[in-house]
Amino acid sequence: MKVKFVLNGVERDFEVKAGEYLLDTLRKHNILSVKKGCDASSCGVCTVLKNGKPVLSCSILTARCEGLSITTVEGEKAEVEKFYSYFGAEGADQCGFCNPATALTVIAMKRELKNPSESAIRQYMVGNLCRCSGYVAQNKAILNYLEDQS
Repeated sequence: MKVKFVLNGVERDFEVKAGEYLLDTLRKHNILSVKKGCDASSCGVCTVLKNGKPVLSCSILTARCEGLSITTVEGEKAEVEKFYSYFGAEGADQCGFCNPATALTVIAMKRELKNPSESAIRQYMVGNLCRCSGYVAQNKAILNYLEDQS
């Protein structure tokens, strides 16, 4: 079946199988920043923005994206690079596997919440797991990024 949606600001047509998940569609079309982690909707590394909100691409059928806007880090390049500079400054950038999903979630949070508390930030980020860190450096980087961007 054909599915049409806006990917990173460009309207695209995709030929997909019934039951195909967005994660698989994106990776099949060389959008490799969207990672395949747990395949159980629990790690968050497959996060993309659907109409500006973070969602797990392993849990959304591509057919359900008809007419929507899907954004990956490629579609937020300038903002992602800004955010990554804060990650690097705090030493929060370890293996990097979770970085694209984390960046997209933080960017969405910045647009949705005005001056969030540390508790609100942690709550918003709860679905993004990192197996390398203890989250201290990540949380500090996120706080610094949000404070400097407001």
